[in-house]
Amino acid sequence: MEVINFAETPSLVSQYMSELRDVNVQSDMLRFRRNLERIGEIMAYEMSKRMRYKTVDVTTPLAVAPSQVLDEQVVLATIFRAGIPFHKGFLDYFDHAQNAFVSAYRKYREKENFDVFIEYIASPRIDGKTLVIADPMLATGSSMDLCYRALLTKGEPAHVHVASIIASRKAIDYVKATFPADKTTVWVGAIDEVINDHSYIVPGLGDAGDLAYGIKE
Repeated sequence: MEVINFAETPSLVSQYMSELRDVNVQSDMLRFRRNLERIGEIMAYEMSKRMRYKTVDVTTPLAVAPSQVLDEQVVLATIFRAGIPFHKGFLDYFDHAQNAFVSAYRKYREKENFDVFIEYIASPRIDGKTLVIADPMLATGSSMDLCYRALLTKGEPAHVHVASIIASRKAIDYVKATFPADKTTVWVGAIDEVINDHSYIVPGLGDAGDLAYGIKE
């Protein structure tokens, strides 16, 4: 399983990541959402280089031009609610993609222990398609795993791309242990080594959903 960590090569993603983390910038919800979108767009472009293409003839006003077009059916999946702007970044580039949406939530049994539950899924069939699962914060990996297993009720994808803004080292190891290694690629803006007792990534950036859409009750 290949893990592509954008933090290993400085780029514009580094700038957007800095703004997402910075407490002096992230209070601007519009900018926070847009930075999630931007990173989604860049990841989509980089993913597209790994996909299969076919040659078609396109008629211009003057002649016929051979062109390369995507020859894979992409399904973009995300986990509510923090994943919505990240998902939009992917959809802006994979504009012919089908879409899937999953609602997952943490139910705390006590202060530092919780279970993750899936309560809603809306997805097309994914048999033989390229599945991209976008979730900004990959803390423990359990939500991503449950989302993937819920989507498997809609078929078996040909390849899976797991995309996150920030992942913990623990979550990366969890994904490596639970996803099919021969057909999964992981894309992350950064990998942080620490996860605290509340399963928040440290230094991380805080609660991505609250920063994008306001503090929930």
